Amino acid sequence: MKLWFAIPGDLNARTGGYGYDRMVIAELRALGHEVEVLHWEDDFPMPDLGSLAQAHESLRAIPDGGSVLIDGLAFSAMPGVVAAEANRLNLVALVHHPLCLENGLTEADAAKLDATERAALPHARRIIVTSPETAREVAARFHVPSRCITSVPPGCSWRRRAHIPERPRILSVGSLIPRKGFDTLLAALACLKDLDWHARIVGSDSADPALARTLRRQAEDAGIQDRVEFVGAVETVEYEMMTASIFALASRYEGYGMAFAEAMAHGLPIVGCGVAAVSDLVPEEAGFLVPPDNPDAFAGALRRLIESGELLSKFSDGAWKAGQSLPTWSDAAKTIVASIETARHEDRIGHIA
Repeated sequence: MKLWFAIPGDLNARTGGYGYDRMVIAELRALGHEVEVLHWEDDFPMPDLGSLAQAHESLRAIPDGGSVLIDGLAFSAMPGVVAAEANRLNLVALVHHPLCLENGLTEADAAKLDATERAALPHARRIIVTSPETAREVAARFHVPSRCITSVPPGCSWRRRAHIPERPRILSVGSLIPRKGFDTLLAALACLKDLDWHARIVGSDSADPALARTLRRQAEDAGIQDRVEFVGAVETVEYEMMTASIFALASRYEGYGMAFAEAMAHGLPIVGCGVAAVSDLVPEEAGFLVPPDNPDAFAGALRRLIESGELLSKFSDGAWKAGQSLPTWSDAAKTIVASIETARHEDRIGHIA
């Protein structure tokens, strides 16, 4: 299969969404498919006229009948462009999560993104999402028939930690953006100063530099700056997963939760929030899920794991077992290929609905 994959921004950015795109491209090529990446501007999902024109020009260059997978950051932000090309191209949208659900948006921006996504998605022949939760959300929010949506969770590779560090090491992974709830995590850690632990927060601070500065000040004001290390973006989280004791992330929303899956695939006990896809992904035997925006509950869960080696070991075993049922990246790529081939013989969603 020849496939064009349109991606706005920096494909090498160390985020879960771009990581998903990179791994899918690598696995598709490993399976023998030809993938041509279309690199679009980084101002999506709020593109200017120049970015829209550049994206449209690259789509016009694709021959009739070509299959194009477009990352949702772009697809959902350019209804006019996809409408113009939908009759002659096999357009498939890759939706990590509805754009309007990102935390930190103004009311006006959230409404704008909801409107553009609502107008754009009917021009896809199929929608690929990264979790059953996102499939349900897209179907309900945008009135898309469930049969037009394919859920393709991220893949995992399994490697269990050789040992649990003597001094508890708490690992959190995610870009420093409001949705990831690092303010809740820091507030919880501030409640645990009587215990011995060290925390590492791994993730880029470039998406919201002001928030990154606020989080560092929060750690200083709480007197835990010497015990919380802001690592920044890393090439791979393998070392971090292999040397941690507990995985903790207080996300307010996740379209899937790649970091949670990777943690379980390494046998890390989980402390998270019982929101959206996280509740589907993390079973009760793998750790604790508490209400979002509740530092006391989050701290209580961490305390139980830090104080009880028996409980830590029990949830480590549960996380490892749960991780074994997660798909591989090869599984994900094969499902995407099948979905795109199916879409080739279907009408656009707006005509079906």
